[in-house]
Amino acid sequence: MSKSLVPLTARRFALAAMCMTLPVFASALKTDTARSSITATFRQMNVPVDAKFGRFAAQISYDDAKPEAAKASVDIDIASFDLGDPDYNKEVLKNEWFNAARFPKASFVSTQIKPAAAGKLDVAGKLTIKGKTADVRFPLTLKKKGNADVFEGTLPIKRLTYNVGEGEWKDTGMVADDVVIKFHIVTRH
Repeated sequence: MSKSLVPLTARRFALAAMCMTLPVFASALKTDTARSSITATFRQMNVPVDAKFGRFAAQISYDDAKPEAAKASVDIDIASFDLGDPDYNKEVLKNEWFNAARFPKASFVSTQIKPAAAGKLDVAGKLTIKGKTADVRFPLTLKKKGNADVFEGTLPIKRLTYNVGEGEWKDTGMVADDVVIKFHIVTRH
């Protein structure tokens, strides 16, 4: 893979990871995918690269009166990872990066959601990318906008934990190990 393709792959990875970090809560909510997003940011040759996941499904169950009963799960379609260039998008689906033919989805499943400061939740769960699962924890902000709930957060991960970037791409000098997944999930009751 050419070195210029690496940033795009990392972006896809970050987006997939971001999608997997969305929590599910006590009362089933309907996700507004048109107003929601999952992105990933990484560094290639020390330059930030942003990518997005175009297709994902978030199942969130939440009740303001019982936030500790909340649950969340997110499935991300790896083939929807968009680095902004069709050639880069094809490259990151290859075995060395996401191996999308074998692992078409990334996922997040919450294991615990606890209330924190006002409008904040502390979320723990399992993130699976490319067949590798790791425990993750991140803060989540919950905002009310009319009849919608907006869940926002960032989840920093290490791409090598999930074998994203194998072979020559394990060297983090070209593509950094750090990836930040950002999500903005809009739901309605």
